[in-house]
Amino acid sequence: MIVPETVVITGASAGVGRATAHAFAAQGAQIGLIARGTQGLQAAAAEVEKEGGKALALPLDVADPDAVEAAATRVEDQFGPIDIWVNCAMATIFAPFHRVAPDEYRRATEVTYLGFVYGTMAALKRMRPRNRGTIVQVGSALSYRAIPLQSAYCGAKFAIRGFTDSLRTELMHDGVDVHLVMVQMPALNTPQFNWARNKMSRRPRPVPPIFQPEVAAEAIYYAAHSRRREVWVGRSSIQAIAANKFFPGLLDRYLAHKGYTSQLTDAPKDPS
Repeated sequence: MIVPETVVITGASAGVGRATAHAFAAQGAQIGLIARGTQGLQAAAAEVEKEGGKALALPLDVADPDAVEAAATRVEDQFGPIDIWVNCAMATIFAPFHRVAPDEYRRATEVTYLGFVYGTMAALKRMRPRNRGTIVQVGSALSYRAIPLQSAYCGAKFAIRGFTDSLRTELMHDGVDVHLVMVQMPALNTPQFNWARNKMSRRPRPVPPIFQPEVAAEAIYYAAHSRRREVWVGRSSIQAIAANKFFPGLLDRYLAHKGYTSQLTDAPKDPS
């Protein structure tokens, strides 16, 4: 008898997180779904059950470490030991740095960076004594090459990469066989461009080429079952990371010239 995997996914109510839940559900996984949006979370849970998995909806804020820890306990009480933890929740602000308020910057950082830290803490607390398990950090090419108008998000993604690399070496030093892998994503067609805080006069958009969330989900599922330290998704991610390594100054000038218009549509932003 094959024992189904027990998986936790943060940011599971929409976009990449929800698509990732579908990918694991198709393989019969038992999934703890974490997000703030109750309506999307319940819909994602119903989809998981329909596709052959089992779901536990856990509405909470990943910026609350006590809530994340309690969620991990609930998942293990219901499904057993957590095999895979996927950190995917995020928040961003579309604005030049000088127009971002301190509380807005703090909130984006708490969700996009500290949410990953707290999720990793909860997962590792359980995986380390068992000497097994995988933690997947959903990153971005922006964790190597930052762009204008998203300094809070880019800063958080850089922080996740540094945090993950540091922790990985600690686990290796201690001989702990818990695998950490980071998946660096390209531009994705997700709802974040509709609900993210936007201080520009026009609606934001991802920078082409744009990939669907299912592509990201496939990469996350692959990463969770590989021994890779990083997975780079899409040629555009590879090109951005490589170009920044060899020509960072050139990219600075290019993004100063094109980085605004490439992220904004011609449509005025939603007045709401």
